[in-house]
Amino acid sequence: MSEVFLQEVMQRIENSFGEEFPFSSEKLSEQELYTLQKVFGDSGFQAYLQDQVNRQIIRDYLLNAYRLGFLDDSQLAAISRGVATAESRSSLALHMLMYSVEQAAELPLRGPERELEALLPTEKSPPHIRIV
Repeated sequence: MSEVFLQEVMQRIENSFGEEFPFSSEKLSEQELYTLQKVFGDSGFQAYLQDQVNRQIIRDYLLNAYRLGFLDDSQLAAISRGVATAESRSSLALHMLMYSVEQAAELPLRGPERELEALLPTEKSPPHIRIV
């Protein structure tokens, strides 16, 4: 599957969501809109926002897995030790999106010392996620 095709599919999905909620329920001045765009359009804010999403995925997943008995205290502690960096949180959150809570004990326990490796897909590779 080509990257262009995946981008087209992603755009179709995005278009199906409909209109986004506005920043504010009140009418904003040009200066206020400029300030919001400057803050929220910044790459630093986008990195912050993605990290917050990853943290929420990890919290919800671990809480559910623990509450339902698929993780015990020692497993929860082992996983918790490996989420100190943004990169480790990103990797773990991605795995959690692909694993059911019943598979929580099978999560890879990568510590922050291991870096993510870029995938180089071939023609026979399965589809993959690419953050754009």
